[in-house]
Amino acid sequence: MKIRFQSDADLNAEIRDGVIRREPLIDFRSAEQANLEGIHDIEVLSIASQANRILVTHDRRTIPRHFADFISSHNSPAYLLFRKTSA
Repeated sequence: MKIRFQSDADLNAEIRDGVIRREPLIDFRSAEQANLEGIHDIEVLSIASQANRILVTHDRRTIPRHFADFISSHNSPAYLLFRKTSA
């Protein structure tokens, strides 16, 4: 199974672009491609999960709580990857 990634709307696009530039075969869908701008976190998690993608985000404020709610109420697997920001 190929690992596929989904950018959250708050992820700096330069990170995604840099990953793809270094390894063009990585399947890393942008938030724009998935129409995620302005969508509630639970729906973003659902979209990523339905597409079998790991969500990559900077959002440490609201996503962890929504992720916990999501995995406790859905049978499908969900994955989340945080991009560490500098202090």
